[in-house]
Amino acid sequence: MTLQEFLSEWNNDSPLLRVHTSGSTGKPKPIWVEKQRMLNSARITCDFLGLQKHDTALLCMPLDYIAGKMVVVRTLERGMQLLSVKPSGHPLSSESLQQLANPERPITFAAMVPLQVYNSLQIPEERERLMQIKHLIIGGGAIDEKLSEELKDFPNAVWSTYGMTETLSHIALRRLNGPQATEWYTPFEGIEVRLNHEKCLTINAPVVCSQTLVTNDIAELQTFKTDENKAFVRFRIIGRKDNVIDSGGVKIQIEELERTLKPHLSGDFAITSITDEKFGEAVVLLTTLTDITIVDAICKNILPKFWQPRHIFHTANIPQTETGKPARANIKQLAKQINKQAESMNIYAINRQNTARESYKIACSR
Repeated sequence: MTLQEFLSEWNNDSPLLRVHTSGSTGKPKPIWVEKQRMLNSARITCDFLGLQKHDTALLCMPLDYIAGKMVVVRTLERGMQLLSVKPSGHPLSSESLQQLANPERPITFAAMVPLQVYNSLQIPEERERLMQIKHLIIGGGAIDEKLSEELKDFPNAVWSTYGMTETLSHIALRRLNGPQATEWYTPFEGIEVRLNHEKCLTINAPVVCSQTLVTNDIAELQTFKTDENKAFVRFRIIGRKDNVIDSGGVKIQIEELERTLKPHLSGDFAITSITDEKFGEAVVLLTTLTDITIVDAICKNILPKFWQPRHIFHTANIPQTETGKPARANIKQLAKQINKQAESMNIYAINRQNTARESYKIACSR
C-alpha cells in the first residue's frame, strides 16, 4: 500500500479501516478497526512521549500493517511533519534518506522493527543517525540482550513496545536505555492489565478497543505505588501460551529457551517442536549454522537436561513474517519436513549400513 492509497482510505466517509494482523502465528487475517480509536491511540502515544506540532516522524515500515499506518495517524493527530522513505532493512542509509526533500532534517520520532535497528547499528553513519533520533520505538519482534546492550548508552530515548493489531499498535512501553531502562512495560494511562487463570495477560483498553482482550502472552505483574500513594501495575512477558512445548510432562517456554541460547549461538536459529512417540513433543532447534556438532555441544553445556533439543537441524534460513517476527507455524512445518527427510535417510542408512549417513543421523538428532 502506498501513502497516497492509505490517505485516500483514511479520508473517505467510512468510520472503519481494514488492517491485517502480522501473521506471526499463522496466515495474516484482515480485521476492521475504528478510525476514531486509531486517533485515540495516536494521542496517547504522542502525549506519553511529549511529541509536538512541527516535530518530524519517520515512516519506514510497510503501510499494509498497523505499525506503519499508526505512524501516519500520529502525524495527523499531532500535526507533525511526515518523512516517508521506502521500507527497507536500512531506513537510515544515504540511499533511503535521499528520497526526502531534506535528507539532513533531524528526526524527532521513528518506529522500527528490531532488524532495521540491528542493520543500522552495523554501519557507522547509520548508527550515528539512529543515535540522533529523539524518540525511537522498536516493536514487531523480540529485542535480544545483544541488541539491548548496543542501545543502552544511546543519548536519546529508546523504547520497546508492547501491543498488537487489535490494540491499534502498542498500549505499553519500556525504556531500553539510560537509568530508566527496565524489562517491565508500563501501560499508558487508561489501560488496565490483569492475568487470567492461565497467567495470560488481559487488556482492558476502552479508548482503543471496544472489548477486553485476552492475549496468549504469559506474563508477570508488578504493583507499585507513586509518591501520591497511587498504585499502578507494570508487566513483563515470559512467552506465548501457544509457544509452550510439553515434552515428557516438562513444560518448556520457547521464548525463554531462545533467550537462554541467544548469547551463545551465532547465526539465526529458532526453537520449535515435533511429535514424539515417547515424550509427546520433542524440542527441535533449527539453525543456519552448518556445524551442528558445535551447536549440540553448546546446548549440552548451558541448558538443563530436559531443555536440550532432541533434534538439531540445519536450514538455509529461518522463516519470518513480513514484519520480521518468527513465523512460528512455518518454522514448525519446516522442522516437520526436515525431520521426515532425516528419518528417511536414517532408515536408509541403517538398512544400507552407510557410515556417512549414519553420521548425519547422529549430528542431526538424538
